[in-house]
Amino acid sequence: MSCEKLLIVFGNIVHCTEQFKIHVIENGFVMVSANKILEVNKESALLEAKVRLNITKGCNIEEIRLKKSQILIPGLIDTHIHAPQYPNSGLGYDKPLLDWLDSYTYKLEKKYKDLEFSKKVYNAVVRKTLNHGTTTACYFGSLFADSSMELVDSVIKHGQRALIGKINMITLAPSDYLETRSESVARTESFIKAVLAKQNDLVQPVITPRFALSVDMDLMTELGRIAKQYDLHIQASRLNFSSHTSRKTILAHGIYLTDSELKLLAERGTSVSHCPESNTCLKSGLCDVRRLIEAGIKVGLGTDVSGGPSASVVQAMKAALDVSVHISFQKPSYVPLNFEAVFYLATLGGAEALAYEDKIGNFETGKDFDALIVDMDLENCSSDYLLDCSPSEILQKFIYLGDDRNIVNVFVAGRRVK
Repeated sequence: MSCEKLLIVFGNIVHCTEQFKIHVIENGFVMVSANKILEVNKESALLEAKVRLNITKGCNIEEIRLKKSQILIPGLIDTHIHAPQYPNSGLGYDKPLLDWLDSYTYKLEKKYKDLEFSKKVYNAVVRKTLNHGTTTACYFGSLFADSSMELVDSVIKHGQRALIGKINMITLAPSDYLETRSESVARTESFIKAVLAKQNDLVQPVITPRFALSVDMDLMTELGRIAKQYDLHIQASRLNFSSHTSRKTILAHGIYLTDSELKLLAERGTSVSHCPESNTCLKSGLCDVRRLIEAGIKVGLGTDVSGGPSASVVQAMKAALDVSVHISFQKPSYVPLNFEAVFYLATLGGAEALAYEDKIGNFETGKDFDALIVDMDLENCSSDYLLDCSPSEILQKFIYLGDDRNIVNVFVAGRRVK
């Protein structure tokens, strides 16, 4: 290989290589060239790897050595987040969904005609999610294409990986926050072309019908045509799925799916974004993740900001554990999720849900290096590190007690962004 700059991270590595289970490499290393993972192994195998890969002393190598209180984990994946709603985080949870939309959400989203306001909010939400370890986000934008392009620019500026959609909405919203069917189609195609013209490998457009009552079947047919033409993902909050769902479709929530609906989604490879905080705050219900998984549905985690109050996938992991335990109170024989399961949902599971498992989700050779360095022994954090912990125990502490302060570094496609 050519002797370009290499990054080697030494220490305890935790990731998932299979569903609901963690794989720990103690005293290991990850070798990265540009954005790609070249090698993952025990440190004792480093010399052999260097010889095999023709890495000589003259190579430009940056080394990072983790402390015993630190672990290297894959970047976290938020499969459902509404970027324009970020300023409303923590507001309106005393109201049911439709009242919440009318009282808070639509009023805020109409402000995104103002591109300076758009830029201010989108820079804030991208920085915040990156600080919380979200290396990949599947974003809803606003109704306005030019505002949604500000989100694209913010993501590119800060180096996040993202799917970004201009929402489609022709009914069931204020009259000054709607578009006609023809406007929706034309503006969506224009937005797609503008995003693709950026030629940024980390950012892709996504078809985004807001939810079932926001569109009609004629518009869905047109959006399905566009998705097929450009080979795009489709995302929706609550969608009456039809022939337009596919492996590159991700539907949020999935609380009340019937057995026949689960079978249909599994046959088409459609995924579900589990949004436990939002489902609780907006009183939508308890999503049984095990039921979805057992039906063959791919599941990732979503913050659903601002339906959920926090832009942190770590919080979503903790909430997913809580919800699963609550379900077990109702079903005595039910086995709730554990920390390994929710970590899978936040990493490899999220990558699979977005059909990105060939690019991200764990530290397999050939994938992009999206990673976090987590440290549970820091001052002024939510917990004290008073006993030495194994890598698995450090991960548990991070999921139950951690926040952005415990995330020391964030890497997206090999580039350090925090």
